[in-house]
Amino acid sequence: MTQPLKILRAVFGYEQFRGQQSAVVEHLLGGGDALVLMPTGGGKSLCYQIPAMLRTGVGVVVSPLIALMQDQVDALLQAGVKAAFLNSSLDYRSASQVENQLLSGDLDLLYVAPERLMTPRFLQLLERAQIALFAIDEAHCVSQWGHDFRPEYVRLSILHERFAQVPRIALTATADALTRTEIAERLGLGRARQFVDSFDRPNIRYRITQKHNAREQLRAFLVTQRGNAGIVYCLSRKKVDQTATWLADDGWLALPYHAGLDSATRLAHQQRFLRDEGVVIVATIAFGMGIDKPDVRFVAHLDLPKSIEGYYQETGRAGRDDLPAQAWLAYGLGDVVSLRQMVEGGEASPERKQVEKQKLDSLLGFCESIGCRRASLLAYFDEAHDGACGNCDNCLEPPSTWDGTTAARMALSCVYRTGQRFGVGHLIDVLRGQRTSKVTQFSHDKKSTFGIGNAHGVAEWQSVFRQLVASGYLHADTASYGGLKLTEASRPVLRGEVSIAFRVDDRPLRKDKLPRAAAVSTPGDALWERLRETRLKLAREQGVPPYVIFHDSTL
Repeated sequence: MTQPLKILRAVFGYEQFRGQQSAVVEHLLGGGDALVLMPTGGGKSLCYQIPAMLRTGVGVVVSPLIALMQDQVDALLQAGVKAAFLNSSLDYRSASQVENQLLSGDLDLLYVAPERLMTPRFLQLLERAQIALFAIDEAHCVSQWGHDFRPEYVRLSILHERFAQVPRIALTATADALTRTEIAERLGLGRARQFVDSFDRPNIRYRITQKHNAREQLRAFLVTQRGNAGIVYCLSRKKVDQTATWLADDGWLALPYHAGLDSATRLAHQQRFLRDEGVVIVATIAFGMGIDKPDVRFVAHLDLPKSIEGYYQETGRAGRDDLPAQAWLAYGLGDVVSLRQMVEGGEASPERKQVEKQKLDSLLGFCESIGCRRASLLAYFDEAHDGACGNCDNCLEPPSTWDGTTAARMALSCVYRTGQRFGVGHLIDVLRGQRTSKVTQFSHDKKSTFGIGNAHGVAEWQSVFRQLVASGYLHADTASYGGLKLTEASRPVLRGEVSIAFRVDDRPLRKDKLPRAAAVSTPGDALWERLRETRLKLAREQGVPPYVIFHDSTL
């Protein structure tokens, strides 16, 4: 391993390998296949870049995004590595030049999209070249059970069939046991050695809160982030546009990103995010995979993601430089109903829909947990953690709980006696004894549960119903527009056989109590800003993102 270590230090500027990097590099150099699971920012790219530079031939990297290819190649060229990419952004002359470099052996690494790789012409081109290895990045895209399935990835098994002697490495930052098994099966990596590194990102602070006034809550979170780059995720395109406009009016350099924008606008906004300082992207999940920007200081979710894998992948885009970063999420029961409607209304198979529902339920349980967020998150990926991480909301401010057994029985009984087809708002009206037109229309003021819960306010009942859904005692039926139904788990609660503890929700923020904006904590503010300005000037002169010149950690 003398040569890999020399390259690591001389080319990439790191003194030592981290985690299992060294073992993966050695395995690939020996011609073995590998399936690698490492967290975002864990250094997956070095695992194939260094072997590609040392083995005879070119390392062919399958990457799903044009932006990722361009960023990685820019950084490699800066470091003196012979690298190129082939994608639709190149004109005919430029593409021909790259192909000639491939055939003449003038490249160490070539990045290519799976669609181009699978064309008969390109496969024939590869057969005329000397291939050092194949690297399949974002390998979770091959799994129909994963959170980002892409049909074109399934066809990549052809690499094993046509280039049996060339070592292959598949890499991802997010894969539960089911997804991991499918990656190995679909890519013909059943005999490949698996390297599973820790999924822990100790520099990320996880905070989850219940929605009251989402914009004011987001503003309160962002006051300490002025001048920092970040991502705000929303569920719909409309909400992305509205939130980006609101943030811009509030003084942020905020840009929208979603599939409804034309490709030129998306590319322009993405490039500004990568190449300018302090840009906030407001996006749907269409943005982010493969974004190699190390100095993202925060990721905020204004809506619930679809799964823990999605949440982990999206929050993992913060703090890739190992400096402190924030992951903030606000959610409510309305998010759960919306996501269930999306699942039910999709074209996926019944089996796929069932898996998606289970993933959503797991995420809800994570959100409502009163224990260490990091321990819960890592447990989902079968990694043990002793809890008390000291860097999540539940560890920093342990939540209070209250005995909600009686309230739970009232709520469940009300659902049953009103026919298991009404939403939370109506059920709360019944429990609190409100004779609304809807309550009287269905004679629910005559039910035994009418008015039995008037000791609790609306917000308290909303919290009770949300936590009952999250805990699996109630199910939001999308066929009846979010009407709540009892599950089998509710029976022992109704019979008084089990007790239930609810977490006490955060208090809604008052505008006059919002924290004041604080300056970004940096070593020597004046010098820090001068160094950032100089870095930005150098980056613009060379046409690369600032972090390619050097990271914030270097500053």
